[in-house]
This record gives sequence, structure tokens and C-alpha cells, in this order.
Amino acid sequence: MSLAHVLLGLLTSRSLHGYELKRAHDEDLPGAKPLAYGQVYATLNRLVRDGLAVEAGQERAGGPDRTQYVVTDRGRQALTEWLSKVEPPAPHLSSTLLAKVVITLHVADEATARHHLAAQRAAHLARMRELTAVKTNPGASVGEILAADLAIAHLDADARWMQKALEYVHDLRLEVQHDS
Repeated sequence: MSLAHVLLGLLTSRSLHGYELKRAHDEDLPGAKPLAYGQVYATLNRLVRDGLAVEAGQERAGGPDRTQYVVTDRGRQALTEWLSKVEPPAPHLSSTLLAKVVITLHVADEATARHHLAAQRAAHLARMRELTAVKTNPGASVGEILAADLAIAHLDADARWMQKALEYVHDLRLEVQHDS
């Protein structure tokens, strides 16, 4: 998973400081490994250095000054490119897939979110067909068949999950907009 892209996605709706970004990440990506503050601030420094985000002022809420950050046009373009690139299907569950779906719901309109989900699901289905061909090859070893079966089972679960997400895009978009 590209933490820089996830942070850019979380910054697209409003300016946030590092603590808020960590909290948004940990809340919006349940089950993902929680971020360390050092990871957030190091990534923010790289985003600023690379012109993908800029400082948007200081905030003081009963403690030390907190620097707010916003995404630049260049950052939005980098995020759009990352979101539109189909994640290569893996033979196991992928937290990158979850992150892309959640971030897409944060930044994309409903039609774009549906398009991204459908494209990702199509890639998974194509990979399942490839693995079925491997598994049904008369020369396939038992190990190859078992590995293909395992990969197909994981891909099938992802594809079913993406189908459910497609059915709920409207409701999920409303929920994400309400939380922002």
C-alpha cells in the first residue's frame, strides 16, 4: 500500500494536521495496521518536498501549534493516477485493495467509484480464469492445483466483496460524506 497516496486521499476533502491524519487513517481503514506518528510526519515531509502537498497554516487547540496540510493540484493528479491504476490481483487478501476502495469513496463521485470497483473486479475475474486454466491443465501437479485453488478462493472472496461494495456505493458515499 502506498501510504503517501492514502494520506493524499484523506487530505482531499479538507486540511488536516498529522494527528488528524493518523486518526482518520486508523478509523477509515479498520483492520489495517495502525500508523505510527513518525510514519505520518515523515510521509507528510516527503509529500511537501515533492510538491504533492503544502502547509496550510497553523492551528492551536490547547496545545502546541499543529501544522495543517492540503493537497496540491500535482498531488491530486498523483492520487488520480494511483486510484485509476488497477491493483494487480494477488493470491491473498490485499489491504491495498481495501484502501483504494475506501479512498475512492472519499474522493470520487458515485459513477467514478463504480467504474473503479468494476474495473478492479474485472481484473480479479480475469485472474481467476487464468488460475482455472492452470488448475485444469492435465500436466498440473497437486501443488500447483492446491495453490491455484487457494488463490481462486481468495480472489473469489475479493470479487464477491467488490460486488457487495458496488451494491452499496451510494450508501457508502453518503456515510463517508457524513463522517467528513
